[in-house]
Amino acid sequence: MSPMETTTLITAAGLAAALDGANPPAVLDIRWQLGGPPGAEDYAAGHIPGAHFLSLDSELAAPAGGAAGGRHPLPDPAALGESLRRAGVGAQREVVVYDGATSAAAARAWWLLRWAGHRRVRVLDGGFAAWTAAGLPQQQQAPAAEAGDFVPAPGALPTLDADRAAALARTGVLLDARAGERYRGETEPMDSRAGHIPGAASAPTTENLEPDGRFLPVSALAERFAGLGVKPGTEVGVYCGSGVTAAHELLAMHLAGIDGVLYPGSWSEWSSQPERPVATGPEQG
Repeated sequence: MSPMETTTLITAAGLAAALDGANPPAVLDIRWQLGGPPGAEDYAAGHIPGAHFLSLDSELAAPAGGAAGGRHPLPDPAALGESLRRAGVGAQREVVVYDGATSAAAARAWWLLRWAGHRRVRVLDGGFAAWTAAGLPQQQQAPAAEAGDFVPAPGALPTLDADRAAALARTGVLLDARAGERYRGETEPMDSRAGHIPGAASAPTTENLEPDGRFLPVSALAERFAGLGVKPGTEVGVYCGSGVTAAHELLAMHLAGIDGVLYPGSWSEWSSQPERPVATGPEQG
């Protein structure tokens, strides 16, 4: 593994060993699916021992429809801090986040923790599916609330608003992390208008992964992003439907040594503003 993989991803075996060590990490279960069912049901059926469940909809996001815009606005830092401390997150304690398999939801927690100033966050590569495939133990009982000491200091990572996303589509690279059919405007299951931000490039997050949900090797990720015009040093922003899978794209780029910026409001915010232009169809060469 490259140094970036070692510090950002953790294998199921590596997590099991860490949990048996002298300073076990805080483990956060972020299982979630667009449109449901609620991840809490999966968590109750079985989870990594000691893991705390955090709701992506209600704890890793502010309520939709507020001043922030979009379906998953960035959470209130004070409320986020309460949830994280209850899950045992400390300023100096390593945190491992996971979801069902693809890390799409876990990446939201990975990005949020880093945005909030936490410096030691890793993602379980392959998620809970990798844990169960390795034959590792699970439990159904939720652990007792803990008393972490992490206090979010938001702004450690930059973000884009709609105007800056529009500008970046012209002056740099703006990636659309949604499925290709949503980018092209062939279907739109969630938001008010179909299509994409003019000038954005289609970059579905599914293309970052192996069939089992683990990330592609760093060399393959770097090759993929280079094909999209993105290399280390490129000015690049990412959006999706509501700022969730865009974080997955940023995680994949991070593994490849590329820094990108999230547009948290994403398509759910952009499409709700009638004055914003919408493009449809495939990219023009």
